[in-house]
Formats: sequence, structure tokens, C-alpha cells
Amino acid sequence: MTNPSLKKPFRIRFWLVAIIIFAIYAWSILGIEFEGLTENAGRDFAAILRGLTHPDWGYVYLPEGEDLLRGLLDTLAISILGTFISALLCIPFAFWAANNMSRFQWVSGSGKFLLSLIRTFPEIIMAIIFIKAVGPGSYAGVLALGLHSIGMLGKLYSEAIESLDLGPTEALVACGGNRLQVLWFAVMPQVLPHFLSFAMYRFEINIRSAAILGLIGAGGIGTPLIFALEARAWNRVGIILLGIIVMVTIIDYISAAIRKRLV
Repeated sequence: MTNPSLKKPFRIRFWLVAIIIFAIYAWSILGIEFEGLTENAGRDFAAILRGLTHPDWGYVYLPEGEDLLRGLLDTLAISILGTFISALLCIPFAFWAANNMSRFQWVSGSGKFLLSLIRTFPEIIMAIIFIKAVGPGSYAGVLALGLHSIGMLGKLYSEAIESLDLGPTEALVACGGNRLQVLWFAVMPQVLPHFLSFAMYRFEINIRSAAILGLIGAGGIGTPLIFALEARAWNRVGIILLGIIVMVTIIDYISAAIRKRLV
């Protein structure tokens, strides 16, 4: 039989955690100011729903100008280039931040701090900065996604490096191998599948981010989407959202299948 005295501390911790969680939720709800619905909320919602359920199929392809397919391809290109740039540039940062790649703790600590600093800035803030620097368009979107993804991929890469088996590296060092040989023949074969898997996962995220960055002028399908929203062309908004959903679903399925083969 279990000792009742052992259950008492557990119950106290349980109710203490429950009270803290309840207090946090209550504070969050009370901090939101809800002023009710506007007078035209029902009519506007009906118009939005009617437009979303009756998408503008003619916008899928327009021979004379911008259309849904061109916007989706532009978004896909931005995601691919942004992921490719970050997947390569974050490798030295990952080795810098890995604990087992340096004898001194402050070296890896400074690398982790830099990656955390990069992750602090959202993609949309970086996109606004690059739009001011290079002008609106897809180039700013690629730079924003490429720089921001370094923070996340660098962290994931460094964790993969920290979890590698040191047996092959010690064997190569014992045989007289230099640091470059150890890195190429012992470290990279172990971490490369994880690197590719993390890059594919980040690519899925960048697909969604690229669609959002277009709302502020960073290219992609988000640009015609914001124009349609401002013009209240809900049928065009519906076909754009449908196209984004289809593209993201297909990319997620293909990426998941590739990642299963890699790891």
C-alpha cells in the first residue's frame, strides 16, 4: 500500500500548479478589452463568407498579367532561395555554438547568444528593413527569410552537432587525422542527414512566411492578396487563400516524405 504521507506533497504541488495556471489564464482574459461587434459586422461577415465560398476561378491564370499561378511560383522561389541561403550560412554558426566543438565554454556561449539575437527579430521586421535598403520586391523577401532562418537552423544544427557520436572523431585523431579530415569524414556524415531534415522543415515554415511577407511588399502571393483585401474583392481573396492552402499542403506532404527518408 502507498503511504498517504507521500501523496500529500504531490497534491499540494498539483493544486499549486493548477492555481498558478488558472491565475495566468484569468490575467490574460481580463487584460483583453472587448468592446463588442460593430453595427455592420453581420453584413461584412456575410460578404466575406460569400466571396470566400465563391472564389474567382478566372484569376488562376491570366495570360496578360499577374495571376495566382505566378504569385504562388514567386512565393515558392522566395522560400527556396531563402532556405538555401540560410542552410549554408548557418553551418559555421552551428559549429561555433556547439559545446563539443570548443574547449572554452565562452566560445559556444557567444555563438548561442548570437543565434538567439538573430531569432529575436521577426521576419516581418527584417523584411521592412530590407525593403528600405533594397526596395520592395522578392529580393527583400529572400534576404529577410535567409537572415532570419539562420537563427533557427543554426540552433537546430548545433544541437545535432552536440549529439553526435565522438567515437569516429577520436579514432581519426588517434590515426593522425587533422581537424579538416575529422570534420569531413567523421562529423559531416553523422550530421548531414539531420541538417537536410531541418532545412526541409524550415522550408515548410518559409512557405507560409513568404506569403505573409508579401503583404508588406516583399514579393510573392501576399502582394495581390493585400490589394484584394483593400479592394474588398472577397472572391479574389478566396481563390488566393485556396491556392496558398493547396500549395502548403502539397509542400508539407512532399517535405514529410523526404524527411522520413533522411532520418
